[in-house]
Amino acid sequence: MIQLIPVRGIPEVQPGAPLGRRIADAIVRCGQILESGDILVVAQKVVSKAEGRIVQLADVVPSEFAMRIAERQSGRDARVVEVVLRETKRIVRMDQGVLIAETTHGFVCANAGVDLSNVDGGASVSLLPLDPDGSAARLAEEIKLITGIEVGIVV
Repeated sequence: MIQLIPVRGIPEVQPGAPLGRRIADAIVRCGQILESGDILVVAQKVVSKAEGRIVQLADVVPSEFAMRIAERQSGRDARVVEVVLRETKRIVRMDQGVLIAETTHGFVCANAGVDLSNVDGGASVSLLPLDPDGSAARLAEEIKLITGIEVGIVV
């Protein structure tokens, strides 16, 4: 049987936060019980935040190329475009204010996974985890140490 059960009540995650502990505690608060073999799906953004994959836009100096792209995309913030370019192996397509890019991981996604939402009101952006598989393995190990239960993690 497949069940999808949302885990609510995880507090705001800051860099260095013990994400496994927070997830395990939230599962208990929700009245759920982990079983060996369960698979937890964890949003990339919360993993990125815990791992400190946040860039302060005030620290970004856009290149001429980023400024040209930003201008062509209805005055988009050139600093955000610069961060996208830094996370990009190649640009697949530019259209309607979105850069479709292949990331340094080999993923193809909008804006190379760079995201302004739910970070800090627009002063920063989040990046994809450096090694999502490694992040998932570390999180699974952390949850096992806390709960004694072996789970799978999908980031």
